[in-house]
Amino acid sequence: MGLAMKRRVLTQALLMGLVARSFPAFAANPLPALQETPGLLDKVKSGALPPVDKRLPRQPRVIESFSGADGIGRQGGQLNMLVAATRDTRLMTVYSYTRLIVYDDKFKLHPDILESYEVKEGREFTFKLRAGHKWSDGHPFTTEDFRFFWEDIANNKDLSPNGPSVELLVEGKPPKVEILDEVTIRYTWHKPNPDFIESQARAAPLFLFRPAHYLKTLHGKYAEEEEILKRYKGSRWSNVFKRQDAMYGNSNVDLPTLNPWVLTTVPPAQRFVFVRNPYFHRIDSKGQQLPYINDVIMTVVAANLIPAKAGLGESDLQPRYLGLRDFTFLRDAAKTSGIKALLWEKGSGSEVAFYPNMNANDETWRKLNRDVRFRRALSLAINREELSDVVYSGLAKPSANTIMPRSPLFKPEYATKWATYDVKAANKLLDEIGLTKKGGDGIRLLPNGQPAMFVIEHSSEKADEVDTMTLVTDQWKKIGIKALLKPQTTDNFRLRTTSGEAIMTAYAGVTTAAPTVDTSPREFTPVMQGGLQWPKWGLYVESKGKQGEPCDMEVGKTLLGLLQKWEQSVDAAEKRKAWEEILAVNAEEVFSIGTVNEVRQPVTVGKKVRNVPEKGYWAWDPGGYIGLYEPDTFWIAG
Repeated sequence: MGLAMKRRVLTQALLMGLVARSFPAFAANPLPALQETPGLLDKVKSGALPPVDKRLPRQPRVIESFSGADGIGRQGGQLNMLVAATRDTRLMTVYSYTRLIVYDDKFKLHPDILESYEVKEGREFTFKLRAGHKWSDGHPFTTEDFRFFWEDIANNKDLSPNGPSVELLVEGKPPKVEILDEVTIRYTWHKPNPDFIESQARAAPLFLFRPAHYLKTLHGKYAEEEEILKRYKGSRWSNVFKRQDAMYGNSNVDLPTLNPWVLTTVPPAQRFVFVRNPYFHRIDSKGQQLPYINDVIMTVVAANLIPAKAGLGESDLQPRYLGLRDFTFLRDAAKTSGIKALLWEKGSGSEVAFYPNMNANDETWRKLNRDVRFRRALSLAINREELSDVVYSGLAKPSANTIMPRSPLFKPEYATKWATYDVKAANKLLDEIGLTKKGGDGIRLLPNGQPAMFVIEHSSEKADEVDTMTLVTDQWKKIGIKALLKPQTTDNFRLRTTSGEAIMTAYAGVTTAAPTVDTSPREFTPVMQGGLQWPKWGLYVESKGKQGEPCDMEVGKTLLGLLQKWEQSVDAAEKRKAWEEILAVNAEEVFSIGTVNEVRQPVTVGKKVRNVPEKGYWAWDPGGYIGLYEPDTFWIAG
């Protein structure tokens, strides 16, 4: 999975300014004359749909510039994409990148669904919606959808037993939420909330709203449980609600959306059809309602077949399931199929990183994983230059799992600390631990006499990632450590990691790869269940102490203290100092073991597809792979 480099680019004045700062919509000249979408004319004439001026907000978002070079497009056509699993319907949420607030392709934040927003003292946030905005089923989108989420989901014990998300709390306290009118809502905390604005612009955002008119029919407060269970399978209304509330997963055809395309195929299926949202809130400067493309088709195929099919032109746009090793084939195939094979900049702290589980159930391995000498030895034993040459044709840069040079916080030692190839030093560290005895096969023996052998669990299906893991395990044999690879489904992978069954995992590197001082350093601290090196500590924080385990390592507690310093500071210098200390601790302690980064990402584009940029930034955050470039502005040439 490719992940982020340039993320959460917020300015100090935005979040911490002592005066109010207003953030209006993108520059709005007088609205252009609206043009009816050709593909919707018949429905408008029959009365099945209102005309375009009744479908759009009073002040739609006007797109006046494009990431690609082809400019204003034509409406119509179909875009085919390939995916590897039914659950990939969620990629449409990611790619569509329709958010309250979005990054543009210069990594600056702007209102999107919102018409404007205002920030005071970094703790009071006033959001103004676009009057007349509608859900995909034509129902008004108003602050009632925000009230419903806050009161009836986030603070409903059946749906949210732990209360609002930890990201909506400051020092454990929730905000005061005020519905000022039908289009204006205000969130106020007692102290600054430095993550709030950025949380709305993520690939997987902190959704603050739901389609209340639809979900009320599934909610025990508004409907009888008996009636709900007659219509849907489930033991309780809350179970039905959670299943149908698929804002991110995008797996419920009945759930209204604000995205440019609407799912019409009930999962599971091999072919998913998304049709244009007739109420989408963006237009171009000629008055054409976006998206330009009528339908998007996602076809499920085996992941290992996607590169070949993309090269043959069976995908009109393929931003996922391609690796650098596929590029030579794609470039050659393009000569006959007519596709474009592009190479985008890729954002990830490490192509593959290894995560020793500090919370492993096995006492022997938990003790070893927590010994910094063991983690350093494994890192020193990796020949990253060999990895780059063998797996990535010499086009990758050896690095620890850390931030990248494009970040203003970057220091070279973060990338090189304990990450230079030194087998002698690695063996010395393992000897210091006491792993001095070896079996006849050269593998070191644990204190209990068992061989130093463990399983690395992963969920990757990409050949280059698996090849990287295999080469690293071969290199570790040279220092007497034997590791076996075990592929898992994504769900099982997460479950085994959090439960402590997994001793070590392999996954993509940090997504916060190009932070500024105003980017949250949470990913480098034990506060998220998704932190594979400390899942139980993260779960403890996320569940407010109801699940998981409290951090019981002093160095982990140090990171928690530094995160608190960053969160409470309003001074840029103090925030930088906290960031630098967090990065230094991570580099010194090697909580995760990086391999290489700065690898390029292939993206294929069909010969009739327009407005996809030749050079792009491919990362999870910001912008969701291609979302940063507004796929609703891509179009199909006649």
